[in-house]
Amino acid sequence: MNTLLAILFYLATLLFVVGLAHRIRTYAITPAPLKIPTTPAPTTQVGVVFRMTREVVFFESLFKANLWTWGMGWLFHASLALVILRHLRYFTDPVWSWVAFIQPFGLYAGITMLLGLCGLWARRILVERIRYISTPSDHLMLLLLITIAASGLLMQFVSHTDVVAVKGFFQGLMQFSIQPLPADAILALHLLSVAVLLVIFPFSKLLHAPGVFFSPTRNQTDNPREKRHLSAWAAKMESEN
Repeated sequence: MNTLLAILFYLATLLFVVGLAHRIRTYAITPAPLKIPTTPAPTTQVGVVFRMTREVVFFESLFKANLWTWGMGWLFHASLALVILRHLRYFTDPVWSWVAFIQPFGLYAGITMLLGLCGLWARRILVERIRYISTPSDHLMLLLLITIAASGLLMQFVSHTDVVAVKGFFQGLMQFSIQPLPADAILALHLLSVAVLLVIFPFSKLLHAPGVFFSPTRNQTDNPREKRHLSAWAAKMESEN
């Protein structure tokens, strides 16, 4: 079982890195022939940086659109970020001081992460117009994330596992040395769910994470009168002619 999980994580990580890099490259080389920033938009690059920062950190457009959805979405994403940072302790030795400092905060972030996910799932079920456009993959993705959060909390508050052995397993993976894992069904469910998430991430709607940086409605300056907008492929054709 240890060997199978190790192979699975190697393959999942490879698919995640290669798939995500391919998607980002596709986004980067896709031409944006039109100047289409959503107004009111900044007229300078510095303004675009501030706008993207507000969008990525505070979900500004979602806040203006729907406060309930914004609250659940921001709660989930902020909690997920803290949970991921907390898990760095499994990959560092010695543990960095700031990672040790956030451990108690990351613990309770797991609870708020689960609450945010449940709120987002309730939205897909209870709000008619959202339910109408929701696909089975949307529900399965939320179920997968809820499984990861719930199994992690169960190991923390109900059925404790040997975190020292878990850390040894992942540090062993980084050194290509497979170490034993505790014989724990909840731990196995948690790790399998994380591996599945890594595999499907580059092919799912979760790509909105890197995709937001390449959205022309957000990353363009509103200066069509001051400067002509010409995509790279159009500029090349113009120079050849």
